[in-house]
Amino acid sequence: MMGDGALDELRGRLSGRVFIPADAGYDEAREVFNVMHDKRPAVVARCVSADDVAVCVDVARRKGVLVAVRSGGHSVAGNSTCEGGVVIDLAGLRRVGVDPEARTARAGGGVLWRDFDAATQAHGLHTPGGRMSTTGVGGFTTGGGYGWTSSKYGLTCDNVVSAEVVLADGSVVRASAEENADLFWGIRGGGGNFGIVTEFEFRLHELGPIVLAGLALWPLDRAREVMSAWRDIVDEAPDELSSLCAILTAPPEEFIPDHLKGQAAMGIAAMYVGDPEAGVEVVQPLKDLAPEVDLIQPVPYTAFQANIDPAFPHGFRSYWRGEYMNSLSDDAISAFTENAPEVQAAGIPFSEMLLLRVGQAIQTVPDDATAFSHRDAKYMFHPISIWADPADDDHVIAVNRAFCEAMHSFTTGAAYLNFTGEDRVREAFGDAKYARLVALKDRYDPDNLFRLNQNIRPSSHAGEPALA
Repeated sequence: MMGDGALDELRGRLSGRVFIPADAGYDEAREVFNVMHDKRPAVVARCVSADDVAVCVDVARRKGVLVAVRSGGHSVAGNSTCEGGVVIDLAGLRRVGVDPEARTARAGGGVLWRDFDAATQAHGLHTPGGRMSTTGVGGFTTGGGYGWTSSKYGLTCDNVVSAEVVLADGSVVRASAEENADLFWGIRGGGGNFGIVTEFEFRLHELGPIVLAGLALWPLDRAREVMSAWRDIVDEAPDELSSLCAILTAPPEEFIPDHLKGQAAMGIAAMYVGDPEAGVEVVQPLKDLAPEVDLIQPVPYTAFQANIDPAFPHGFRSYWRGEYMNSLSDDAISAFTENAPEVQAAGIPFSEMLLLRVGQAIQTVPDDATAFSHRDAKYMFHPISIWADPADDDHVIAVNRAFCEAMHSFTTGAAYLNFTGEDRVREAFGDAKYARLVALKDRYDPDNLFRLNQNIRPSSHAGEPALA
């Protein structure tokens, strides 16, 4: 718990705002995306600099205060808040600086992808980012980062050039291939276990401002046929074609035929990562599947990045999973299309059962180059359950888990931690890489100050249960 001495020290040393339960604005400051994790921290410290973050870390370490770190996005697992401790809120670190000649950009730890995309697209540049513009750069990047353009340019973490990191002892260091290289390796896929990233430097690539992208919809009774055809198309497609399949609720928009509005439907979202004109021929096989709604067309990259934002509103209850697959067999397609509608129906209208084509350029990076693992996976299924009523918690989660169990024989058994709430850390890295991560944790955070995350427990805490 936060004592008066620690609170007074934070108030005296921070440049940013400090919120406690008695303050106006406290409830807004502690809000979380997934209200299943609605907690009351003793303090929300809204940092505006790396020095502010270092102060929070220093005070928390010396006073024995529980620490949660919020980089601004979703944290579906609830790790960006805590009960009775301090939330180190990076919302004040929102600056994005672009060097178009060097093709690099620096982004504060509290930046959202919509901030980053707006700044970089002004120069016709980008780096792979979250498929929702409300995603936070920090957690997304340190956890790996599958974006729409990862098929061509790799994971977000593969495009990190350097990072400013506040360590558990309160010091501020730079991590890159030349400086603190072991830390640089760990923060690219190892999550927030080794420090708090207050600034990222990213490599940029040409793209936009217009791309060929959008959503196509079919009636649910065509799901198996369409998904089978989609698999055959994307398995042979160039890396420039990025796409996913989904069982979702068709929105009540004017461009949706009346018989599909509010109904479960089969969807394909696709993007050509390059010149829109060059993408016409590559995308055409998807259009040839005769969708009843075809919105795959030239659009601003920033608009496509924000396209599904309305389907993921703040303030609801969420349970997500991310499970890897090495292939997509006919039996796997049957299992997906037979079970996904029940999960979608348990959380209308926002729940979506996704199946992503991954691999591609992600596989070109050696597995031991970063902490991120399982680059050899070709697919990932990603069931997203979103609902409003707490009385539905047990049912919705049970249906989602049953779906994952029905798909289990088609998976590798490994998890993508950015999409996962359970303790799946060992499965996410494998034994050898997990041992290397523990050694890194022993060096940078031996007391496990940074433990509200997908936790790599140091050797001295190896027998402790996972904290959620």
